Amino acid sequence: MGFNHNDHYHPLLLDQLPPGPGVALEVGCGSGRFARRLAATGMHVEAIDRSGPMVDLARAAGSPGPGTISYRQADVSTEKLPGEAYDFISCLASLHHVPFETVTKLRDALVPGGVLAVLGLGKPSTPFDYARALVASPVNALARVVVYAGERLNGGIDPLPAAPIKETFPPMNRIRRDATRLLPGSKVRNLLFFRYLLVYRRPEDDHPM
Repeated sequence: MGFNHNDHYHPLLLDQLPPGPGVALEVGCGSGRFARRLAATGMHVEAIDRSGPMVDLARAAGSPGPGTISYRQADVSTEKLPGEAYDFISCLASLHHVPFETVTKLRDALVPGGVLAVLGLGKPSTPFDYARALVASPVNALARVVVYAGERLNGGIDPLPAAPIKETFPPMNRIRRDATRLLPGSKVRNLLFFRYLLVYRRPEDDHPM
């Protein structure tokens, strides 16, 4: 069914943008929907994904402007990123495909004052996590039915390539612990639809020696 949990949280991710247009890195861009939303704010976006077919699909959709988008096939875990290059870095349901320590590479690629925003997936590990997942299940089912009905009325779902999916996720207690250790000052927030939001802002006075 067509309800997309990641797309649902695009507005929340856009709320994390630092002031003014700048340069963004979108990690695991998939079909490029969020990259296009970033470009629509005036950001100049570098969008990468390990899947060649998804990069081709994203590139074919173009850019709405006023910003620009450049797409390339790349694996962020092995890609060499420039230091202090990006005002905003986003990862939508892609961090669990690589070692969590990859966030240190993303951290170092931010300009001082830049923001890393991760929309991630993690397994419940506390009673509060399990309670939230329990509440989310019926709401999620209802959302899927509503979106599916709307798509059927409008001709059905487009037959497009699907992004590779990995169904194993780290537990939330490990994510919180590793975020505290590797991204001091970051905040991890549980979201309703089986997602968490991790936000890290690089300190303005953080420059390499």
